[in-house]
Amino acid sequence: MAITETERLIICKLELDDAAFIVELLNDPGWIRYIGDRGVKTIDDAGAYLSNGPIKSYGLNGFGLFLVKLKEEGTPIGMCGLIKRPGLDDIDIGYAFLPEARGKGYAYESAAAVLEYGKNVIGLKRIVAITTPDNKDSIRLLEKLGMQFEKMIRVTEEADETTLFAINY
Repeated sequence: MAITETERLIICKLELDDAAFIVELLNDPGWIRYIGDRGVKTIDDAGAYLSNGPIKSYGLNGFGLFLVKLKEEGTPIGMCGLIKRPGLDDIDIGYAFLPEARGKGYAYESAAAVLEYGKNVIGLKRIVAITTPDNKDSIRLLEKLGMQFEKMIRVTEEADETTLFAINY
């Protein structure tokens, strides 16, 4: 069941059947560099990640990271969704795409749809985003979405400083 759709994409809840895709996405060098190694190396690891992450969040919060797939082919290409993260006061938007899906506007298309979903369906008045200061592509995307840089923060005491962007409705 789709959470929302765009002209080219279907955005839907992740399921345990998506474990193989999760192994591929979470082991992409871009994911590891900018998001971090989650230790998801096997289908069982991916099942645990899904159960304890996105699927659990759907039950607790009514939202989470969603699967993004191409509308015509049904091929999974990434994730985009809303996260209630410890260390942040607000709900944040997160996204990641396979290398072959980058540079085609899918991140913008899905993130714009998820921001609208957060605003109009969930009723959020503010959504934030965090990204490493060296992730220039992500920063450009956040700015294109209308989000504005607010400050540098540390999500946890031991974490590196990261940029905080926000949009208020």
